[in-house]
Amino acid sequence: MSISKEDELIEKKHLKDVSLVLDKQIKELGSAVRINSLDLVEFKKLVWQDSSSFDSGDIVQAKASTDVEENRIIQKEKYLRKLLRIEGKPYFASIIYKDNLEEENEVIYISTTYLKDENDNNILYDWRSPICSLFYDYEVGPCSFCAPGGKFEGQLKRKRQYKIEDNYLVGVFDNSLNIDDDLLQEILATSSSDRMKNIVNTIQQEQNKVIRNLEDKNLIVQGIAGSGKTSVALHRIAFLLYRLEHLNSNNILIFSPNNIFTDYISNVLPELGEDNTLETTFNDYISFFIDEYDGVENFSDFISRYYSYEESHIQLVKYKQSDEIIDDIDAYLKFYVTHSRFVKDLKERDDHIVTSEELNHLLHYKYDKLPLLERIDEISEKLCSNFYKGSLKKIKTFKKLLKECSNYSDDIKEIYRHFFMSKFCKIKLDQKTIDSFVDKKELSYEDGLLFTYMKGILKGFTYEANIKQVVIDEAQDYNKLQYIIISKIFKKASFTILGDINQNINPYYHHKSLKDLEKIFIDSKYIELLKTYRSSPQIIEYTNKKEEILLI
Repeated sequence: MSISKEDELIEKKHLKDVSLVLDKQIKELGSAVRINSLDLVEFKKLVWQDSSSFDSGDIVQAKASTDVEENRIIQKEKYLRKLLRIEGKPYFASIIYKDNLEEENEVIYISTTYLKDENDNNILYDWRSPICSLFYDYEVGPCSFCAPGGKFEGQLKRKRQYKIEDNYLVGVFDNSLNIDDDLLQEILATSSSDRMKNIVNTIQQEQNKVIRNLEDKNLIVQGIAGSGKTSVALHRIAFLLYRLEHLNSNNILIFSPNNIFTDYISNVLPELGEDNTLETTFNDYISFFIDEYDGVENFSDFISRYYSYEESHIQLVKYKQSDEIIDDIDAYLKFYVTHSRFVKDLKERDDHIVTSEELNHLLHYKYDKLPLLERIDEISEKLCSNFYKGSLKKIKTFKKLLKECSNYSDDIKEIYRHFFMSKFCKIKLDQKTIDSFVDKKELSYEDGLLFTYMKGILKGFTYEANIKQVVIDEAQDYNKLQYIIISKIFKKASFTILGDINQNINPYYHHKSLKDLEKIFIDSKYIELLKTYRSSPQIIEYTNKKEEILLI
C-alpha cells in the first residue's frame, strides 16, 4: 500500500538525515583507521629499534598493547566495510513499536548493520537485533520479542518497506509482508544474477524461525522446492555470528554440493557484513583423509555411472550405499578387533622382553577405549618410554616389533579387501571383482565413503575442535553413513541441516524422512518449510538456474 504525500515528505527528509550521518561516520572512521594504523606502525618500529633497552617484561607488555590496538583497528575496519556496503541504500524497512509499559512509540529503521549518532542514539538497527524480529514475525497488532533483558510485549503499529537507490527514495510501502507484496515481486523480478543475494528485506515468518533459533543445538530442516533453504542457511550463519559470543567465520563450515555452488553463494555473507566461512565438499574432505589412494571420485561422476552400469553392478553399488552395509561393517570390525592379538613375546633386547599376555592385556583392557591402531601407538610409546627412561627415539622400532608379534594388519586397504571376502558381506563377490575396485589408483565415490568409515573406526577420525557450527546444504543427497562420519569428525559442533527428500539426485539412496537424522544428531529439532516462493516467471528461471548448478 502506497503512503500519503505527507508521509513521503517525512520519509525523504529522514533518508537525507540518515545519509548525512552515515557519510560523516564513514569519513571519520576512515580517517581514524588510517591514523591509528600509521601510529601502530610507528610504535612497532620504536619497540623494535629500542628492544635492547627493554627487559623481557616490558617487551611482553608492549606486544600485548600492540595486539590489543591491532585488534581494535581490525574491528574498526570491519565496521567501516559494513557502512560502505549500505552507503546509498542505508535501510530497507521500518516498524513502529509501542511497549505496553511505555507511553511513547518507538520508530525502528532496519538495516544490514547498526548506526548511531554522536549522542549514541540508535539511528539504524541491525536486522539481527531482537526487536527487529517483529518485522519478520508479526502482522500489525499485539506482538512480543525476547532480548537479553527478558521478554517484551507491546503493539506493532506499522510495518513499512523501502526501495532506495543512491540515497533516492524510489518506493515506500505499508503492508503485511507476504510473497504477493508488490515490493517483494519487484525485488525478485530484478534480482536475477549469477550469484545469490541476501534476502533480509523479504525473509518470511517460517524462515525467520529457523534463522533465529538459539534454543536447539541442531536443526534439521525439510523444505519444499522454492522455500529458500539455502538463503535461510546463510542468513542463519549471519545471525549466529551476530548473536553468539566467541563465534567467528573460521568456526563455521559449510558443506556445499560442489565448488561451483560455493562460488554461487559467495556474495551473501559479505553483503550481510560478515566474512565468508570455511567451505568444502564432502568429497574434498574425504580425499584429504584418504592418503592410501591418489584421489576419490566426485559425486557428479558417481551419479553419471549409474546410467552405464549393468544391473548386477548397480546392485553392488546400492549395497555399498545402503544402511545395511553399515551394520555389516560394524560387525566385521568388531570381530576383527576382538580377534586381533599378540601371538608371541616381544623382544627388543635380551633384557627388554614383554610377554604376549602382557601385550594382550594392554591391547584389550588398558587401552580398549581407543581405536585398534591407536592402541598400538599407545603401547609402542609406553614400552619405549619404560625401557628408555622416557625417551621416545625408538618408538618406530617398537611399532615394527609389535606388528611382527601380532596377527593384525595396519594396512587399511587389505582390511577393506578382506571385508568383501568375509561372511559379513551380504553380496558374494569373486576375487577379481574385489581386486578391481580395491586396487584402483582412484577410489570410487561409494568405496570412498566405506573406506573412510573403516579407517576412522580403526585409526580414529580427525577431530575438528575449531569448528563450532556445521551447515549441510542439499541434505537429501547424503546417505546415513556420511552423516555418521560427519558427526564423529565434528562431535562438539552444532548442525544446521537443510534439504528436500523430493529433490534427491542420488539414484542409489533415498531418505524416507530427514527426521530420521535425529537418531544421529541428538538434541535436534526437526522443522518443515512448507511454503514455496516460486510464484513468478523470474523465480522459476532463478530456480532452474540453481538446479543446473547443482547438477554440474
